[in-house]
Amino acid sequence: MKNIALIAHDNMKDELVKFVSRNLDFFKKREIYATGTTAKKLSLIDGLNLNAVASGPKGGDLQIGSLIVEDKINFLIFLWDPMSPHPHDVDVKALLRIAVLKNIYMACNINTAKAIIEDFYDL
Repeated sequence: MKNIALIAHDNMKDELVKFVSRNLDFFKKREIYATGTTAKKLSLIDGLNLNAVASGPKGGDLQIGSLIVEDKINFLIFLWDPMSPHPHDVDVKALLRIAVLKNIYMACNINTAKAIIEDFYDL
């Protein structure tokens, strides 16, 4: 089973929930890790194997990064808002850096996530 981390900044959370709902067959077959409020919103979707970590500003991004370092995450979907300042921007950069260093699948927008899911079905 491939593990997926799902993170979304506040104004992107609804878009992520809709995406997961539309692709529920795919996500139900995976272990999902999500940060704080994102996990709360995703918990309303039946059938997900959902594991919540802290919210991003309270260390959740770093917790997800740690799971990536330990090879427990194979795919990161992080819908971040490039137009709004975030007090935990340093943590976001660290998360994105480790995802690149570990060469995992990573999507920061829905179109890339769709393309990766198509590829992921073969894994």
